[in-house]
Amino acid sequence: MWFQWRLQADYMSATWGCGAFVANAFVIVNLVGQLSGCVMILCRVKVAWGCGILGALILLQTIAYRILWEGTFLCRNLALAGGLILVLAESKDETKRSMFAGVPTLATNRPKTYLQLAGRVLLVLMFLSLVRLEATAPQIAQNVLGTALILLVAVGFKTKLTALVLVAWLAAFNVYAHPWWRISASHAVRDFLKYDFFQTLSVIGGLLLVVSLGPGGVSFDERKKEW
Repeated sequence: MWFQWRLQADYMSATWGCGAFVANAFVIVNLVGQLSGCVMILCRVKVAWGCGILGALILLQTIAYRILWEGTFLCRNLALAGGLILVLAESKDETKRSMFAGVPTLATNRPKTYLQLAGRVLLVLMFLSLVRLEATAPQIAQNVLGTALILLVAVGFKTKLTALVLVAWLAAFNVYAHPWWRISASHAVRDFLKYDFFQTLSVIGGLLLVVSLGPGGVSFDERKKEW
């Protein structure tokens, strides 16, 4: 936002016909909001507020950049939202006060459980953007394998292992498909590749949260413990 201030403002002004004041205000809100939200999360201060700010900006950008009608970009933005939901779930307290002073009691944290479910379901939408209807062996293998893995994460079966496989796959794909550092700074494609690269990196972070936290209560993995 800082280094492309003029470009972003001109785009908003030309697309929406909103004038220079509103266009620059849009850039300022995004710049300040993204910085403040990220700092709050990284410093573990008012994490819920930080997630709320970043979530509102995702919604604002989805509308402002007209992503609603672009299936690929919409799936990626929803996946980003899933990552934020998992950050919010991770910040939820696992314990509640016991009737005996100083003795915490573990309890089913239902809000956290449902946040984990929503987060991991949204997160796997990133992989829908990688599906291509091409009759080539590598693409067919990617479609079949990718669909199987994202379904396993979505329903919460072998979740940590499956999410770890997706992390490795997505990391390799990201470096291969979005090498923005190889493109000249004057080339317009560089900005698109850079955007996709860091957006994908954020989703990888969300998947690592799934590896760390597990699938939550609404999952096959959790049900197996009861069986």
